[in-house]
Amino acid sequence: MSTKEQRERIELLQGTLDLLILRTLLRGPVHGHAIAKAIEFDSDDVLQVEQGSLYPALHRLIKRRWIAVEEGTSENNRRAKFYRLTAAGRRRLTIETSKWDTMAGAIARILRPAEQEGE
Repeated sequence: MSTKEQRERIELLQGTLDLLILRTLLRGPVHGHAIAKAIEFDSDDVLQVEQGSLYPALHRLIKRRWIAVEEGTSENNRRAKFYRLTAAGRRRLTIETSKWDTMAGAIARILRPAEQEGE
């Protein structure tokens, strides 16, 4: 990746990262590195998830019981922790997605008021 591409990537806010992790785990259990790569891939490499942000977020979500963790073997035959969404995590994902939609709409109205008024 070029330096220009690195500068154009967007760092995630803590709450947003939690939401994206929960959404990624909706697909099924996966290990940490794969969570980061899925978020990057699904965002067309706009969003970058650093290990220094990912693992504290995973621990925070485990503590809240929104995700659970199990030991397993990765696709390259290494020991790995696999994270999965819990029932409480599914409920939280619904709540947080609704809150995100509301917030994104409010921000859009502020940033582009003429578009909202049909001008």
